[in-house]
Amino acid sequence: MFIRTERLFLRPGWPEDLDDLIEAFGEATSQRTIAVAALPQTNEAIREYLQRPRDPRLPQFFMYLRDDDGARMVGGIGLGRNREDVEIGYWISSAFRGRGFALESLRAVVEQARTLGHKRLVARHCSDDAARARVLEAVGFVDCGSEEHRYSAGRGGEAVTRLFAIELERSFQTVARHPDQSLSA
Repeated sequence: MFIRTERLFLRPGWPEDLDDLIEAFGEATSQRTIAVAALPQTNEAIREYLQRPRDPRLPQFFMYLRDDDGARMVGGIGLGRNREDVEIGYWISSAFRGRGFALESLRAVVEQARTLGHKRLVARHCSDDAARARVLEAVGFVDCGSEEHRYSAGRGGEAVTRLFAIELERSFQTVARHPDQSLSA
């Protein structure tokens, strides 16, 4: 599964991504933004990560910037299960933060989740990350008002996280009319 946005190409990871991933996953600031498990650090762990079977209804993408300098890895985004919820998570390499790539990729993956038949998505962010809250709200996520302590490998322990959710079902209003009524009535 691939998604093309205005500036990005979102695609699954390939073995050829190993060098880009080693560089991106090694950034302390990228690790810090991951709410649960740490990104893989060794070549072998990254290879294993790339070869893991994926559920087609829970796609994982790497974001690549398409520009005159060629394709450059910006970050990653994907869907996963968290108990009964489908959760979206993302990370952006420090060199590409503040340029709207998170917002652009979130919009695309939320629409993809809708297409895949998901009814609701949740997202968590560490309470001290106001920028992430603003990005989630710009896409249509709503702060559910609940906090929980969650293990963060990137932070080396528990972190307070806030829960955001977005309902994906579109409501279509139907108008009942008599079969003999014209549409202009």
